[in-house]
Parts: sequence; C-alpha cells; structure tokens
Amino acid sequence: MQRVLLKLSGEFLAGPTGFGVAPEATSALAQEIRTAHASGTQLALVVGGGNFWRGAKNGGDMDPATADYVGMLGTVMNAIALQDALERQGVTTRVQTAMPMQAVAEPYIRRRALRHLEKGRVVIFAGGTGNPFFTTDTAAALRALEIDADMVLMAKNAVSGVFDDDPRVNAQARQYAELSYMDVLNQGLAVMDATAISLCMGRNMPMTVFDIFTEGNLTRLLAGEHVGTRIATDAQTRFVDDDPT
Repeated sequence: MQRVLLKLSGEFLAGPTGFGVAPEATSALAQEIRTAHASGTQLALVVGGGNFWRGAKNGGDMDPATADYVGMLGTVMNAIALQDALERQGVTTRVQTAMPMQAVAEPYIRRRALRHLEKGRVVIFAGGTGNPFFTTDTAAALRALEIDADMVLMAKNAVSGVFDDDPRVNAQARQYAELSYMDVLNQGLAVMDATAISLCMGRNMPMTVFDIFTEGNLTRLLAGEHVGTRIATDAQTRFVDDDPT
C-alpha cells in the first residue's frame, strides 16, 4: 500500500490507568508506527481524545456542542504528545488540526498534508472534523478520502479483528476474515460509527480492523498480508476459520 490512514484511540496513549498520557505507552505506540513507516508507506494518523474526555460521558449537563469542543482539544493534546514520541525516534512528523492553533500545530490544509506525505513525513490529524456531533471515526474516514488513502486501518488493543459476538464474554465468538459494509450496518457491529461507515461504503474505501499491539501487525498489513478483519463494499463476508489459508 502506498498511503494509509491509521485511526488510533486516545486510550492507547494512556497505558493501564486509562487516563492522560503515559510516556511508556506512548513510546511503545510510536515504536510500532516508526517500524511500519520505515517500510516506505505514506502514513497519516487520526487520534482520538477519550483518555482525556468523552463528551457524552463527561459532559453531564454541559451543552453538547461545548462538550464536543472540549473533546476536540483532547485530541490535539494527544497529537502533540504522539508527535514528540515519534520525533524522539527519528520520525519527521507534522500535526494538522481542524481547530486553528497556530502556536502548536498547522491548520488542516489538504494540499499541504499531501505534500508532507509525499516528502515522507507522518501527518497527525487532530481536532476531529472541527465540528461538534461528529466522532473521530468520522474524521478518520473523511481525512482518508481527502488524502486519497488506499485503506483506513482501525487499530485496536488486544482485539484481533471484528467478531460476531464479544470475545471477552463469549469464548465461542468467531472472528470475521472479511465483511461487507452492508453487513456491518445490518448487524450493528461496533466497528466505527454509522456516519463513518457510510462515508467509506459510499466511496469504496476499504478498511481493516486489527490489533496494533501484536508486534509486527502494522508492518505486515502495510506489506499486503492479511491481518485482522478486512471490510469493503464488495467483500464476501466470511470467518477466519472458513479461510483455507
């Protein structure tokens, strides 16, 4: 793959506590990204802010739009922390945010983002879409389409793909090798929000859901190996244990 968009949860930066930024966890994540980026693939990231704030959960009686703006600020904090971790490992990085913050990040400009990618820089998109009521999943789908990515990679922690039931509760849950977007919507599978799914489905943008903390998974994915669960408009839905390979 020439260019991909990697969607990261903010909790990945938090470590075991689940809150804030843990240097060890952030460094480990940066190491996986550095190794994958060394393969030559152009890599853009969208990072969430759930380790600091979730509007629906933390906002209480706050105006919903205001609560979402607070969450967007959390994504900017994570992007800056991840940028620092990557550059400590020698990866040239740029942060672009949908919310103007010229003192710490570039404004999101599509053509500038494309130029950074062409020059081999990792680009971190922060601030979501810049609008309330849209998740960072939707931001990931939108940015992937804007930069003409080959695929959206949805990173998970200790979950190897998409299952037909919660594998932490049901030991008989089966992992999908491939899924169609329509089956994701019809079955209500918790892959990403419906707006993001619809964006990807409507523009034929494939997606892979995988465990980023299994060493080498990201690198193997970029090399074209089948890892996790691939989702595409024209995919034939099947399970991993149905696959003869």
